[in-house]
Amino acid sequence: MSSNTFSLASKVKLPSGHTIPQLQLGLYMMSGREVLSSIPQALSAGYRGFDSAQMYHNECEAGQAIRDWLSSPSSNTTGLKREDVFYTSKLASCSTNYQVVRRSIKSSLEACGLGYIDLFLLHSPYGGREARLASWRAVEDAIEEGEVRSGGVSNFGSRHIDELMGSNPRIKPSVNQIEVHPFNTQEGIRETCKKHGIVVEAYGPLARAMRMNDPTILALAKKYECTPAQLMVRWSLQHGLIPLPKSVKKARLIDNVKVAHFEISAEDVAKMDGLDEHLVTDWDPTDAP
Repeated sequence: MSSNTFSLASKVKLPSGHTIPQLQLGLYMMSGREVLSSIPQALSAGYRGFDSAQMYHNECEAGQAIRDWLSSPSSNTTGLKREDVFYTSKLASCSTNYQVVRRSIKSSLEACGLGYIDLFLLHSPYGGREARLASWRAVEDAIEEGEVRSGGVSNFGSRHIDELMGSNPRIKPSVNQIEVHPFNTQEGIRETCKKHGIVVEAYGPLARAMRMNDPTILALAKKYECTPAQLMVRWSLQHGLIPLPKSVKKARLIDNVKVAHFEISAEDVAKMDGLDEHLVTDWDPTDAP
């Protein structure tokens, strides 16, 4: 893997056939105002993917920021179109009521105003088997009706993935978005996803800055002449993940993804893998019943 393999232009092909930017900006815990300022900065810096959710309460602002930037000739100097930007949202909670989920997807689509949602995920496996499967049927129908391009899940453990795949879905999930970083490597779930051809998106790839001063991280950042954040993003990419680093600061938003100038050796990747302590920085529904 050559050291300049990864940039904001890097893409991964999803099982749905669509491509997804391999580096994206996570919009978790961003206020509407922060989203309105961060997305234009990110688009101008070269970001092409944005990860929102119903639970983030910023879908309207995310869609507005993307639309405004695309329609501004002074910002969008290269004439990018809607299809050049990848937008993700997620269902707040699974329900056994199919109609409720269908309406919820339509309201997300309305909120962003982007014409379609590139990737729509079930945000967690909470609710039980019937709710998960009914909710997935609603995602399949949203895809077939053109509201959503690709579907997936988030925070699904191995059992939930096997359950969904075992239900013989009409459309297979393209993505499972879970917390992954060197301090929570999630090897079991990643292995299950690999078995089913599901792409893994890594949220919290910087471990929410909780381990930036870890001695191993600091030593390797010094060795590779990069920041601890760049090291952790590069680790994600070399594992074939799609990391969603989050920052509201323009300089950091640009800096975090400058990872083409170095490549972590196999030995040092293994050293970082060894830091796993199953650190959960927010929530972990992957073992929900």
